[in-house]
Amino acid sequence: MTDLGSSDRLAVALAHLGSTIDVRARQGDTSGSWTAKLLAMGPDACAEKVHEEGQELAEAVIRESDARVASEAADLLYHALVALRSRGVSLDDVAAALERRQGTSGIDEKAGREG
Repeated sequence: MTDLGSSDRLAVALAHLGSTIDVRARQGDTSGSWTAKLLAMGPDACAEKVHEEGQELAEAVIRESDARVASEAADLLYHALVALRSRGVSLDDVAAALERRQGTSGIDEKAGREG
């Protein structure tokens, strides 16, 4: 097996996670799946979890070990993907948004946002 670079590993992990979230959503077993339960609670509950996990990641960045930072980042990514699914936004939609930003400075991109 070929060793994957870190960005390739992340892409594979996110694709797998996205597929798992889709399966859990289709199965809808809220008694045995946190993903299904969270999705059943709707976008507001998903947004609250993203907010909570974002705060936990920020705190970890300031005060915790690298391993804890990675763990909190994983939690945030998982909850972000669930929130996206709750809104029907695909990883392809996110990839397209990122592709549109390539070659643009963050300052210019932020200044050009609508609304």
